[in-house]
Amino acid sequence: MELSGIDAVYGTELLGEHLARFARTADKQTLFVPFSPAEGFATSRDLALRAIGDLTADPWDGRASREGHFIDLLLVRFPHFEIKNLTPTLDQLRLIKSAAEISLMRKATRLSGLALLEGMRSTKPGLFEYELDAMAKFVFYRNGAQGEAYYSLIASASNAWYPHYNAGKRKMLDGDFLLMAFAPDVGYYMSDVTRMWPVNGKFNTWQTELYDFYLGSYEAILNAIRPNVTAAAIKQEAVKVMDGLLAQSKFSKPHHQKAAREFVDSYRAGAMNPNTSLGHWIGMATHDVGTHTGPLQAGMVFTIEPALRVPEEKIYIRLEDVVVITENGKEVLSDFVPRDRARIEKIMAERGMLEEYAPEQWTSK
Repeated sequence: MELSGIDAVYGTELLGEHLARFARTADKQTLFVPFSPAEGFATSRDLALRAIGDLTADPWDGRASREGHFIDLLLVRFPHFEIKNLTPTLDQLRLIKSAAEISLMRKATRLSGLALLEGMRSTKPGLFEYELDAMAKFVFYRNGAQGEAYYSLIASASNAWYPHYNAGKRKMLDGDFLLMAFAPDVGYYMSDVTRMWPVNGKFNTWQTELYDFYLGSYEAILNAIRPNVTAAAIKQEAVKVMDGLLAQSKFSKPHHQKAAREFVDSYRAGAMNPNTSLGHWIGMATHDVGTHTGPLQAGMVFTIEPALRVPEEKIYIRLEDVVVITENGKEVLSDFVPRDRARIEKIMAERGMLEEYAPEQWTSK
C-alpha cells in the first residue's frame, strides 16, 4: 500500500475469497477489469494487440489473450457480476503527467539525445547500422537506463522508407541519408526522438532541398504548439507557414516538388479534422494511451513526427521531438539535439565513440 498509494492491496490468492463475499448479495454487482493487454518490456499497446491478433489467427494456437482468459474465468466462477472495462478510466489517468513522471521522461529524452549526438559523431561510410544500435545501448545503460523504450530504428538509404525497419544489417554508403530513432526506458518511462543526417557528414543537393523544406514545415508545427488550443487549430496555423515555404522552395527534380506539395496538402487535410492529433502520447509506453480531442492541457506529453515521402526514389524524411505542455507554453525536451544542417555537420566532424573502439575482424576457418 505504501509503494502503490492504493488503499487496499491483497495477494491474488485472496481474490476468489473476496469475490465470493461480494457475490453473496442478491443484487448483481459491477466488477471493473482491464480489457486491454498489459504493456511489457519495450511494448506499447499497439504491439501487444498485434501479438494477440497473431496468436488468435494461428490455426495451431488460437489462445485468447491473458486478459480475455481472466474475464472468462470470472464469468464462469462468479456469474453474479457484470464485467465492465476499467481500461478507459486508467488511460485517462495516464494522460496528464505529474512532475515526477516528467522528470523521468526528461532523463529518458536526455539519454536518447546523447545517443543521437554520438550517432552523428560516429557515423561514417562503411559502418553497419547495427553498430550505431550497439553504441546507443552503451550510452543508455552506462547512464542508468533499465532497458529500451522500443527496438532501435536505424535505417539508411531506402531502408528508411519502411518506417519500422529494425533489421540493422545494411552497410552504410557514401551518399546515404540515415534515419535514427531510439530511446531508453528510465524508471518505466519512455521517450521517442528521431533525427536524420547524411552518412558522409555533408548534405548533398537533394538532401539539402528536401530537408530544409521539411525542417521549416516541421518547426512551423513546433512553434504553434501551446496550451488551451486544439491540435486542429495548431495544424491550421502551421499549414499557412508551410504554404509560404512551398512557394519559396526550389527543387532540382519535379517529383521532389510534387512530394513537397503533397506533404502540405496532406497536412492541410488533417487540419480540417476536428479530432486530429499532432502525434502520439508518450509516458509509460512509447505510444502511450489516452484519448483527447479538446484543447491541449498542462501535463500532456507527446511527440510530433510528420513524414515527407518521395515514392519515386523511396526517400523518407522524418524528425521527432518530445513536447511537454506547461501552464504557459511548452517545453521541447529534445530541443538540445540539433535539427539544422550546419550544427549537424559540425557535430559529425567531431571524433566519435566508435572510432575509439574498432570491431574484431573475423576470418572463417
